[in-house]
Amino acid sequence: MKRNGGKSVHSSGPKSIWKQMRFNLLVVTAFAVSAVLGLTLLQDTLLENSQNVGQSLAQSYSVEEERNITVFEMLMEFGTEYLDQQLQENASHESVQHWMSGFFDTVRNMFGTAVIDPYAVVDGEIIAANYWEGDETYDVNQTEWYQKAIAADGAIAFTDAYMDAITGRSVITIAKKCSNSNDVMAFDIFPENFQVAVNPQNLPEGSSYYLCDTKGTLLYAHTEMPSDSEEMQEYIKRLFDQIQAGEMADPEDFIYDVQGAKRGAYYTTAPNGWMSIITVPFSTILGDLQTFTIWFLLLLIVLLLIVVGMSAREYVLNRRIERTNETVRVLGNSYYAIYRVNVEQETYDMIKGSDYIRGCLPQQGAYTDLLHQLSSVIESGTYQEFQDSFSIENIRSLMLRRVRNFGGDFRRVFDQELRWVQVQMLFDESLNRGEVVLCFREIDAEKQRQLQQMQLLQDSLEAARKSEQSQKNFFSSVSHEMRTPLNAILGLTELAGKYVKDAERIQDYLDKIETSSRQLLGLINDILELSRMEQGRTTLDRHSFNLRTCVAGCAEVFRPQAEKEKKKFEIAIDLREEQVYGDSFRVGQILNNLLSNAFKFSGEGDSISVSVRQIDHQKHAKYQIRVSDTGAGMSKEFLERIYIPYERETRFGAKHILGTGLGMPIVKSLVSQMGGEIVVESALGEGTTFTVTLPLEVAQEEPEVAEKKASHSAGTADGLQGKHILLAEDNAINMEIATELLHMHDMSVTQAWNGREAVECFRNSPPFGFDAILMDMQMPEMGGCEAARMIRSLDRPDALEVPILAVTANAFAEDIAATVDAGMNAHISKPIDFEILSTTLRDLIQIREEQHKE
Repeated sequence: MKRNGGKSVHSSGPKSIWKQMRFNLLVVTAFAVSAVLGLTLLQDTLLENSQNVGQSLAQSYSVEEERNITVFEMLMEFGTEYLDQQLQENASHESVQHWMSGFFDTVRNMFGTAVIDPYAVVDGEIIAANYWEGDETYDVNQTEWYQKAIAADGAIAFTDAYMDAITGRSVITIAKKCSNSNDVMAFDIFPENFQVAVNPQNLPEGSSYYLCDTKGTLLYAHTEMPSDSEEMQEYIKRLFDQIQAGEMADPEDFIYDVQGAKRGAYYTTAPNGWMSIITVPFSTILGDLQTFTIWFLLLLIVLLLIVVGMSAREYVLNRRIERTNETVRVLGNSYYAIYRVNVEQETYDMIKGSDYIRGCLPQQGAYTDLLHQLSSVIESGTYQEFQDSFSIENIRSLMLRRVRNFGGDFRRVFDQELRWVQVQMLFDESLNRGEVVLCFREIDAEKQRQLQQMQLLQDSLEAARKSEQSQKNFFSSVSHEMRTPLNAILGLTELAGKYVKDAERIQDYLDKIETSSRQLLGLINDILELSRMEQGRTTLDRHSFNLRTCVAGCAEVFRPQAEKEKKKFEIAIDLREEQVYGDSFRVGQILNNLLSNAFKFSGEGDSISVSVRQIDHQKHAKYQIRVSDTGAGMSKEFLERIYIPYERETRFGAKHILGTGLGMPIVKSLVSQMGGEIVVESALGEGTTFTVTLPLEVAQEEPEVAEKKASHSAGTADGLQGKHILLAEDNAINMEIATELLHMHDMSVTQAWNGREAVECFRNSPPFGFDAILMDMQMPEMGGCEAARMIRSLDRPDALEVPILAVTANAFAEDIAATVDAGMNAHISKPIDFEILSTTLRDLIQIREEQHKE
């Protein structure tokens, strides 16, 4: 490195290296081009020599093949001439045949019976050395060899290989017509025994010889390639077609053989049209050249490495300078300000600075001036920390401890706006003694993302904590709520055992046990329903139903409770279109939850009302359901959490009321799924009003169906006396309960303890022996759905008609759908409500009986 006018001038660099390398590269390139041209010329010469040798070999083999053919032609000439002479002398048919037999025996003795089959056509009849099955009916006039012989008019005709109709073997026929008649003599030659004397020593290594007829059918092959006959014939036909198309005429032309190797092909055609082909692998033709080429490439690579190595050392040295420049450029692009700070002289050198700093400070100056100027742009609350961290004293301390990278984030002013900036102090031994680099980079967008992620993590952690606490509260509440009815059931059962003879007291205990059992069942149903909603497995069953009937039916269930608890209960329904499409079960579930809460949180003398009205008279109408009570009401704080699972109002004695805080989340979810909305108005001590608005499509009225259902609903167990029921149940207690209930209403029962036993009972019963089947779903050996399918598939007149009811604890929509797919007629959930069971049984049996009457 030389000094010139205070500026450094590099004596070498990438351009000088290129100048030094250029001559050497040109020499190597010229050598490589010359060598490539020489190799190309040598390859062309080798290919041309191979073509000449191959053509000569093909010609010699073709000549030898012609010699073989000449022998057959001489015999053919002799035979036809003598046959013609015999016929001219009017020799008898027997003498002609006798001579022919002797001549044929001579021919067969010369070549063998498996090589040639001679025969003749005399006066339209076949005279053969071997008797042909079907000689009497064989029409020679339709054969190719006979037609060619007649057309040749005395010349010898050759056929291509074909499948002989008599022997079923592939043959080649040589035929000649007699001079003075249409009598023909022919020889069948079998190609698999057609031999050409090929001397392997004359063929290049790995070469093959093939003999083909005029259509490309392989007659003979001498090759080392392993392949089956079909694959070899396909390869030879492809080669033959390329030769015919002139695609194998040049020395460079080649074909891929059955093993995927490149081969040159050389050929000649005999006077009879047969083609002799010799193929030579390119690896044999160019074997030495390929070896030479590899060595040449290795030599060329060595030369290139020498040329590169000659300049490598100087290039590496100069590259260091270039890398320094590249580093400065990269840092300049990544950082908006870069300073070199000399801690010994306590000065700075501004490599790059912001517009504001460049306008206030010189290129070089005291480091304290830089810190002072930065105080005007750094956020006031963090400047002191910045000054302490990047003071000369702290930087010296960091250098002594060999800290190479030190920094932090702060906010500074850019155009009247605070943005996040990252400052880094970089220390390295390659810098001048006592120097560090101080660089500033804007990271506002990155920092905002980090802060957002941190906030999301904090929010998620807080949500998880709240969820965990809610679940703890839920399990505590559920444990309490479950233990309350369970304690009642166990305690009352124990009391009932002590007062067995007191019927009135026993009845009271049983009533309370039933109430507690239903409370426990409702609690379990709420928990399962909420779990399904959280998993997104709740589905709506859209069907036509009467909204008035649905609401009235749900509300009237609470009237006995209202009378018992001395509460006023009013129902008001104002509908123009009552028949709608929707999920009547879910509508009833919503109304049942709202009414349950109204009765829970109201006392004696309070009023509870249910009103339903139609607020939009269109095809897609809106219906408003309002449930009001004058009970305890809810606080404003709880109204904000009313739809959160596990939350319960605990003021004014509400904590003593049974519940898990799941009812309202379930209602909210169902209303949302139906596309509706729910609004709550409440105040402590004044009561609560829930208003649910649902969009429901108006449906056509179905009076006939309604009347039929009404006619079936009269009487709980009327019409079931004497009916025969097949009961499939694997639980002994459930079996006892169901059997006893059916016996109490004068029905006979046949018990089956699993699905397979139920199928056997039905199969062995007389037709129409069972009036209905009650089927549990989950049973050993065979489940209820599979059993129902097997019953429906039986070849019996009642197999498709007998009512099958699923009586199971599987009470969800997909369970009901599974029973329908299995061919069941209805679904009854456990614990069994005998009123619903008897009504369903009666309806299905009556429908079946009415169908038989029709």
